[in-house]
Amino acid sequence: MRKKLAFLMATALIVAPSWAIGQEKGGVIDVATIGEPPTLDPMASTADLVGIVTQHMFETLFTFDDEWKVIPLLAETMPSISDDGKTYDITLRQGIKFHDGSTMTSADAVASIQRWMSIASRGKQAAPYIDTVEATGDTSLRITLKTAYAPLLSLLAFNNSAAIILPKGNLADPLTEIIGTGPYMLKERKADQYIQLVRFDGYTPRSEEPDGFGGAREAILDEIRFVPVPDANTRLQGAISGQFDYTDSIAPESFDQLKASTESQPVVLKPFGAPVFVMNMKEGMMTSKALRHAVQVALNPEDMLLAAFGNPEFFAVDGALYPEGYVWHTKEGIERYGSGDPEAAGELMQEAGYDGKPVRILTSRQYEFHYKMAQVAAEYLKAAGFQVDLQVFDWATLTQRRADPAQWDIFITHGPFPADPALNGWMSDSYPGWWDNDAKHAAVEPFLAEPDLQKRIELFGMVQKTFYEEAPVFKVGDFNALSAEAKTLHNVKASPWPYFWNVSTDKK
Repeated sequence: MRKKLAFLMATALIVAPSWAIGQEKGGVIDVATIGEPPTLDPMASTADLVGIVTQHMFETLFTFDDEWKVIPLLAETMPSISDDGKTYDITLRQGIKFHDGSTMTSADAVASIQRWMSIASRGKQAAPYIDTVEATGDTSLRITLKTAYAPLLSLLAFNNSAAIILPKGNLADPLTEIIGTGPYMLKERKADQYIQLVRFDGYTPRSEEPDGFGGAREAILDEIRFVPVPDANTRLQGAISGQFDYTDSIAPESFDQLKASTESQPVVLKPFGAPVFVMNMKEGMMTSKALRHAVQVALNPEDMLLAAFGNPEFFAVDGALYPEGYVWHTKEGIERYGSGDPEAAGELMQEAGYDGKPVRILTSRQYEFHYKMAQVAAEYLKAAGFQVDLQVFDWATLTQRRADPAQWDIFITHGPFPADPALNGWMSDSYPGWWDNDAKHAAVEPFLAEPDLQKRIELFGMVQKTFYEEAPVFKVGDFNALSAEAKTLHNVKASPWPYFWNVSTDKK
């Protein structure tokens, strides 16, 4: 592998990589998203919408390849790790420019990681394990841990609550300037109209061929415009008519319409991930484990998935946190999944002393499948004896409200199956829902500290078993995602977070 990499780096100086041959620069594309991102600071949010937009402007030290293995991005190579797993020495790529023209150094990387540890939910996950982050040279840094922590590189690679590298002088919270190292930079943002990104001519791509989120990122397009389109049907019609070059999050029942379109074609990501109902363990009725169990027993996953996706080709009724085929797949604890028994749930509610207050459920129609699942869930909960207050917001407002534990009892979201289970939002004690107790730590800490993959796989069985016993989150099932791309668009890769570097268009 090292010989192959050295050969690629050497030949890249002589000839253009094969993937880039024939790709003419130019063109502007419109990308329809489910709405307006609540922020353009990817450290400050776990919302997928934030990651989709900002990954074009900001970069991390590491990222993921096509097989979800961690590979270097702003780091020159993978880190040198000490035998005890506590010291990570990282060398940065040299000559990397920020959008303001300054050159990235280790001082920027150290300050950025410290900011990430302070404000990002993923960074707060890692912070208790990190002793120091320090520069060891102008282009090198060292992260020293208090104890071995297996997910560190995956957390540093993730574009969700991301450990982006910022200029040291631009670390305000909230960010006042959007300055990164990515292949595109922000030109203009008009709220509820568009976010306009333009090519950064000072960008230096990696020399390796593209590989997942890694390798060379080439800014072929002149501009990318992210257009918020909250209504699902409007997004569909825009895709069919060719108004949008790429359209995110389309209802599965629209699959045949997309196939018949002369302008666009469907993009299916199988499997995408899991919709989940997150319960508020910090304040309110869901601090009661018995009431969380009542919700767990009351809900019927199959009916919820049918309502949300319609076509059985787009979902699977599965309680395992990872589907078969993933190394993390286990059946531990899933006997608590999917009973759909309101009568049994009602008995648990009585034992818990349910006082009749409404259970406040936050959802959004921008992800139409969230709303459809919420409607079915509300009926099952009512049948069990819950009063239900279904609150529907735009996604940006929902993400703001879920940060306040006084505002809700359950919120609905979804996410992909991440490379390391530690990347699931609920693994962070500070993620809204705030699962932070002795039972969790007893199961999770050994899993996080174990460096051996096979032992970690075994330990994850206990994590999943505790997940079901504690019921911080109700996993509804697995689903496939449907999006659409214009037939004039080339080289788009199906991804949980669609990206548009290395993408070209026939439209000029």
